[in-house]
Amino acid sequence: MRAAMPSNIESALEQLWSCAAKSIPDWLPMRYVHFLPQLYATAARFRSTRRGRSNIYLVLLDYEDRGGDPYGIYVGMSDYAPAQRFDQHKAGIRAAGCVLKRGLEVLTGPTLHLQRIARAEAARIEAALAVALEEEGLRVEGGH
Repeated sequence: MRAAMPSNIESALEQLWSCAAKSIPDWLPMRYVHFLPQLYATAARFRSTRRGRSNIYLVLLDYEDRGGDPYGIYVGMSDYAPAQRFDQHKAGIRAAGCVLKRGLEVLTGPTLHLQRIARAEAARIEAALAVALEEEGLRVEGGH
Protein backbone atom coordinates (compact mmCIF):
# COMPACT_ATOMS: atom_id res chain seq x y z
CA MET A 1 0.00 0.00 0.00
CA ARG A 2 2.97 2.35 0.39
CA ALA A 3 3.25 2.97 -3.34
CA ALA A 4 -0.53 3.30 -3.81
CA MET A 5 -2.10 6.63 -4.54
CA PRO A 6 -3.52 8.39 -1.45
CA SER A 7 -7.04 8.23 -2.89
CA ASN A 8 -6.73 4.43 -3.15
CA ILE A 9 -5.52 4.22 0.45
CA GLU A 10 -8.43 6.33 1.65
CA SER A 11 -10.96 4.16 -0.14
CA ALA A 12 -9.31 1.01 1.25
CA LEU A 13 -9.48 2.45 4.75
CA GLU A 14 -13.15 3.34 4.29
CA GLN A 15 -13.86 -0.20 3.15
CA LEU A 16 -11.97 -1.64 6.11
CA TRP A 17 -13.79 0.65 8.54
CA SER A 18 -17.21 -0.27 7.12
CA CYS A 19 -16.45 -3.95 7.73
CA ALA A 20 -14.68 -3.62 11.08
CA ALA A 21 -16.74 -0.92 12.80
CA LYS A 22 -19.21 -3.39 14.30
CA SER A 23 -16.40 -5.34 15.98
CA ILE A 24 -14.86 -2.32 17.75
CA PRO A 25 -16.18 -2.05 21.33
CA ASP A 26 -17.69 1.25 22.52
CA TRP A 27 -15.20 1.55 25.38
CA LEU A 28 -12.16 1.59 23.09
CA PRO A 29 -10.92 5.17 22.54
CA MET A 30 -10.57 6.29 18.96
CA ARG A 31 -7.26 8.08 19.56
CA TYR A 32 -4.12 7.52 21.61
CA VAL A 33 -4.36 9.05 25.08
CA HIS A 34 -1.12 8.74 27.04
CA PHE A 35 -2.84 8.96 30.44
CA LEU A 36 -5.50 6.28 29.77
CA PRO A 37 -3.90 3.74 32.19
CA GLN A 38 -3.92 6.48 34.82
CA LEU A 39 -7.66 7.06 34.20
CA TYR A 40 -8.40 3.35 34.63
CA ALA A 41 -6.35 3.13 37.86
CA THR A 42 -7.90 6.24 39.39
CA ALA A 43 -11.49 5.39 38.44
CA ALA A 44 -11.05 1.82 39.75
CA ARG A 45 -10.60 3.22 43.27
CA PHE A 46 -14.27 4.29 43.30
CA ARG A 47 -17.12 1.87 43.92
CA SER A 48 -20.84 2.14 44.40
CA THR A 49 -22.80 -0.16 46.67
CA ARG A 50 -26.28 0.83 45.52
CA ARG A 51 -27.89 0.41 42.12
CA GLY A 52 -29.81 3.23 40.49
CA ARG A 53 -30.23 5.14 37.23
CA SER A 54 -27.22 7.47 37.23
CA ASN A 55 -24.02 7.10 35.22
CA ILE A 56 -20.57 8.60 35.65
CA TYR A 57 -18.83 9.46 32.38
CA LEU A 58 -15.56 10.96 31.17
CA VAL A 59 -15.12 13.10 28.06
CA LEU A 60 -11.77 13.67 26.39
CA LEU A 61 -11.20 17.39 25.83
CA ASP A 62 -8.96 18.98 23.18
CA TYR A 63 -6.48 21.53 24.55
CA GLU A 64 -3.97 21.48 21.68
CA ASP A 65 -4.35 25.24 21.29
CA ARG A 66 -3.01 25.76 24.81
CA GLY A 67 0.40 24.99 26.23
CA GLY A 68 1.15 21.76 28.05
CA ASP A 69 -0.81 18.57 27.71
CA PRO A 70 -2.99 18.56 24.57
CA TYR A 71 -5.83 16.75 26.39
CA GLY A 72 -8.05 17.28 29.39
CA ILE A 73 -10.91 15.36 30.99
CA TYR A 74 -14.49 16.35 31.76
CA VAL A 75 -16.13 14.39 34.58
CA GLY A 76 -19.90 14.20 34.41
CA MET A 77 -22.94 12.47 35.84
CA SER A 78 -26.24 11.82 34.11
CA ASP A 79 -29.25 9.53 33.99
CA TYR A 80 -28.61 9.24 30.25
CA ALA A 81 -26.15 6.75 28.76
CA PRO A 82 -22.68 8.35 28.43
CA ALA A 83 -22.73 8.38 24.61
CA GLN A 84 -26.22 9.87 24.54
CA ARG A 85 -25.25 12.55 27.07
CA PHE A 86 -22.13 13.40 25.03
CA ASP A 87 -24.33 13.85 21.95
CA GLN A 88 -26.55 16.19 23.98
CA HIS A 89 -23.52 18.24 25.05
CA LYS A 90 -22.36 18.54 21.42
CA ALA A 91 -25.89 19.56 20.34
CA GLY A 92 -25.95 22.29 22.98
CA ILE A 93 -28.58 20.60 25.18
CA ARG A 94 -27.74 21.43 28.81
CA ALA A 95 -24.18 21.58 27.56
CA ALA A 96 -21.04 22.26 29.52
CA GLY A 97 -19.17 24.86 27.48
CA CYS A 98 -15.90 22.95 27.60
CA VAL A 99 -17.54 19.80 26.17
CA LEU A 100 -19.46 21.76 23.54
CA LYS A 101 -16.28 23.53 22.38
CA ARG A 102 -13.53 20.98 23.13
CA GLY A 103 -15.20 17.58 23.53
CA LEU A 104 -13.60 14.89 21.34
CA GLU A 105 -15.09 11.61 22.55
CA VAL A 106 -16.49 9.76 25.53
CA LEU A 107 -14.01 7.54 27.36
CA THR A 108 -16.40 4.88 28.63
CA GLY A 109 -13.89 2.17 29.57
CA PRO A 110 -12.58 3.64 32.83
CA THR A 111 -16.10 4.16 34.23
CA LEU A 112 -17.91 1.03 33.05
CA HIS A 113 -18.24 -0.09 36.67
CA LEU A 114 -19.84 3.25 37.60
CA GLN A 115 -22.96 2.87 35.46
CA ARG A 116 -26.51 2.47 36.79
CA ILE A 117 -25.69 3.61 40.33
CA ALA A 118 -27.70 5.53 42.93
CA ARG A 119 -27.89 9.28 42.31
CA ALA A 120 -26.51 10.29 45.71
CA GLU A 121 -23.51 8.01 45.28
CA ALA A 122 -23.03 9.21 41.70
CA ALA A 123 -22.89 12.84 42.87
CA ARG A 124 -20.33 11.94 45.54
CA ILE A 125 -18.21 9.86 43.16
CA GLU A 126 -18.34 12.49 40.39
CA ALA A 127 -16.88 15.16 42.70
CA ALA A 128 -14.32 12.83 44.28
CA LEU A 129 -13.20 11.44 40.91
CA ALA A 130 -12.66 14.96 39.55
CA VAL A 131 -10.51 15.84 42.57
CA ALA A 132 -8.55 12.57 42.32
CA LEU A 133 -7.82 13.12 38.62
CA GLU A 134 -6.69 16.69 39.32
CA GLU A 135 -4.39 15.39 42.04
CA GLU A 136 -2.93 13.00 39.43
CA GLY A 137 -1.90 16.09 37.44
CA LEU A 138 -4.60 16.01 34.75
CA ARG A 139 -6.51 19.03 33.49
CA VAL A 140 -10.06 18.43 34.76
CA GLU A 141 -13.36 20.16 34.09
CA GLY A 142 -16.73 19.35 35.61
CA GLY A 143 -17.13 17.17 38.65
CA HIS A 144 -19.46 19.46 40.55
